[in-house]
Amino acid sequence: MALKAVHVSDVPNLDQVQENAALSLCSTRFTNICVNDHESGDHDVAFKFPKFVVMGHRGSGMNMLQSSDRRMKSIRENSILSFNSAAKLPLDFIEFDVQVTRDGYPVIFHDNLILTEDKGTIIEKRVTDLTLAEFLSYGPQKEAGNVGKTLFRKTKDGKIFEWKVEEDDPLCTLQEVFQKVDGTIGFNIELKFDDHIIYKQEEFEHILQAILKVVLEHAKDRPIMFSSFLPDAAQMMRKLQKKYPVFFLTNGGSEIYMDVRRNSLDEAIKVCMEGGLQGIVSEVKAIFRNPEAVKRIKESKLSIISYGQLNCTFRSNVPEVVYVQHLMGIEGVIVDLVREITEAVSDFNNPAKAGVESRLFGKEGKLQLETLISAEFSADNLHLSTDFVVLHS
Repeated sequence: MALKAVHVSDVPNLDQVQENAALSLCSTRFTNICVNDHESGDHDVAFKFPKFVVMGHRGSGMNMLQSSDRRMKSIRENSILSFNSAAKLPLDFIEFDVQVTRDGYPVIFHDNLILTEDKGTIIEKRVTDLTLAEFLSYGPQKEAGNVGKTLFRKTKDGKIFEWKVEEDDPLCTLQEVFQKVDGTIGFNIELKFDDHIIYKQEEFEHILQAILKVVLEHAKDRPIMFSSFLPDAAQMMRKLQKKYPVFFLTNGGSEIYMDVRRNSLDEAIKVCMEGGLQGIVSEVKAIFRNPEAVKRIKESKLSIISYGQLNCTFRSNVPEVVYVQHLMGIEGVIVDLVREITEAVSDFNNPAKAGVESRLFGKEGKLQLETLISAEFSADNLHLSTDFVVLHS
């Protein structure tokens, strides 16, 4: 299905971009005042990041054990080692996943299920069914001489891999992360819930209160934001506190859920407006499918940042994908290529040197979206036509 060309007037900020626009990205970290000072929750005053932000996905990047790329198995994701390695780079936030154990301790882990092996049989347990001690018994141990349960991981297609990385690190709690990670790096705390479980309101409140208690006790001046894919969790976190911004995570229709609030960017806007949230974290393909939604998000006085494979897959044109989002008015990106992106964006300040403009814009000043999309992310997969363009002023 062919889509019409998207003109400057339909995409925020493009009409204000100079021909050789410099990208203010990762130059200096900002204080928590800019991020955290949002007590009112009043959408008459929009929350806005003070500059374009780069966030390290699960720290220095997610682990993809089935990949042949060593960078995807370099440092254990969601670990203190990964967070501090990312914090050495000129990025603004790290993003990580928080769940709460059966005995009420917030811990850092992405998957709903944690796997080990016993006598040749894979054993799966739900993270939230474990006590803290049981959870920390998996993987490398802090105490010398102790041996933890060998960790395995199941991919979306059901394949199971031993969780081996080049630089390993023990599992950790949210409190430890606050205490041991560089205090100047911001935290994007994803409130992790299982899509296959229907939560009661009191369950949401119990889980969120446990997380919030640790944050309020240990955050100090650190920039903090919360995010969640579950609308009710995001809205409740906003009801429980007004100090830190809360964003709604959405794949914008890349997958379809029973809860229609999760199925489009327009529904995401409604979730934010109804719950007093400050912004949207959208899958980047949803933004490219529907760039006009960015204008509606901005008109609603909401912020928008992005995540997804186009930001994170180890491909040569990820910096250009990031650059185009900056031009569209996206305020930040969550990436796996933390080192590569922070290095590349410094070149964006010198487009003549980097050749960014010449690669992205043709003789007529049009951006051909298909130049950013490799075979595995073809225009057909994105449901875009190859004549989709963004006009550059």
